[in-house]
Amino acid sequence: MRLNTLRSALPASLVALTLVLAGCGSDETEPATDGADNSSAPEPDEPATWPLTGLEAKSGDSVEQDHPVIVTKIDNSSSSAPQIGIGSADLVVEELVEGGTTRLAVFHYSKLPKDIGPVRSMRASDIGIVSPADAVIATSGAAGVTIDRINKAGITFFGEGGPGFYRNSGRSAPYNLFTNLQELAKATEDGKDARPADYLPWGTAADLPEGVVANTLSADFGSHVTNWTFEGGHYVNKNSNAAEGDRFQPDTVLVLRVEVVDAGYTDPAGNFVPESKFTGGGTAQVFHAGRVIEAEWSKKDLGAPLVLSTADGELTVPAGKVWIELVPVDSAGGSVAFGK
Repeated sequence: MRLNTLRSALPASLVALTLVLAGCGSDETEPATDGADNSSAPEPDEPATWPLTGLEAKSGDSVEQDHPVIVTKIDNSSSSAPQIGIGSADLVVEELVEGGTTRLAVFHYSKLPKDIGPVRSMRASDIGIVSPADAVIATSGAAGVTIDRINKAGITFFGEGGPGFYRNSGRSAPYNLFTNLQELAKATEDGKDARPADYLPWGTAADLPEGVVANTLSADFGSHVTNWTFEGGHYVNKNSNAAEGDRFQPDTVLVLRVEVVDAGYTDPAGNFVPESKFTGGGTAQVFHAGRVIEAEWSKKDLGAPLVLSTADGELTVPAGKVWIELVPVDSAGGSVAFGK
């Protein structure tokens, strides 16, 4: 009898407990919802940009290539005319060589022309020019002392007899050496796609200070002057040696004043070979959209990236094609002039 009483009472107690718990829960206030998903949305991917221009890659194009940046040393005298393969370049650096003349370091990465030239020799100045891009050099060669320094810097170079190189029978030596960059690039492939570091601190035109009007500029290297005019949204080289339709038209001309030292040997004519010190720092001028901004440049070592600044802080370069003028300081015979 007692056992039956316990059995009948047990369900009632469980029911009572359930009601108590339900009552306790009924006083809880449910959080208000507006139907929105409050979970954090993933950040959109940054657009892929090319390292030598800062420009956004087109849909379907990869900025990671199975070849490095290739820098071709191009003669820049009238004897080199017409230069070919320059118009497709991403970036160009003009540097002093012996006799106050210049040579071009022509950078290719996003596009590779079949033919480029005339290809000429390297200089010690090229170490500071190509190292930040971890680039290889297409060259006709160099003096022994320069080759030793290039090798010690860990820079790979290709010369005559290498992939893609040939002599153009319609031109006179030494201005008849050319190379096929597409063939040369295949020789550098290792099956590992990668994107080089940005060569310049990229930004937008809106980031630039106002500057002053400068629709023309002249970069004087001593025995050679490169003249530019801002026309149609680009800078036009008024004394270019490039073939018509194959000229490099930069969005920005970046002038860097550099110290020049003796590279330690002479050329066959007995001229001392200059070396532009592309490390340390100096004054800079950024020519963009018909205006010029005065600045300073710095580079802590030969392989370091370039840093630009004004009194207000760091300065960026508008994304686009850039021609860099490594103009000697006044004491070394260089000068820069600009006008309206």
